[in-house]
Amino acid sequence: MPAKRVLIVDDEIDIRAVIQGCLEDIAGWEILTADSGEQGLQIATKEQLDGILMDVSMPGIGGLEALKKLQENPQTQTIPVALLTAKVLLDEQAQFANLGIVGLIMKPFDPMALVDQVNSVFGWEF
Repeated sequence: MPAKRVLIVDDEIDIRAVIQGCLEDIAGWEILTADSGEQGLQIATKEQLDGILMDVSMPGIGGLEALKKLQENPQTQTIPVALLTAKVLLDEQAQFANLGIVGLIMKPFDPMALVDQVNSVFGWEF
């Protein structure tokens, strides 16, 4: 199976580094990173991506606003997106269910289980 190309969009450098390290070292995937919703949108329009992991809470364009822009753009609307979030309240779960995302990855996550979790959320074979 060819290596996946995944974009990580998160304003926290430590989170990006942990996710990038896990997915590159364990899965052998090519990882691109963005530190803001704006930068993530720019990268998504220029690169061929298999999936995007996007933080919900970021300054400027947050994850939900960036997701909406991705879905409105014919160039990016087919890229599957999973949201990274630290907390999900019951009423937010219903909201997330209607967003057209492939799933949620909760923070904090177990770095050793992250590859399996990402594979599962995106429906990729492992």
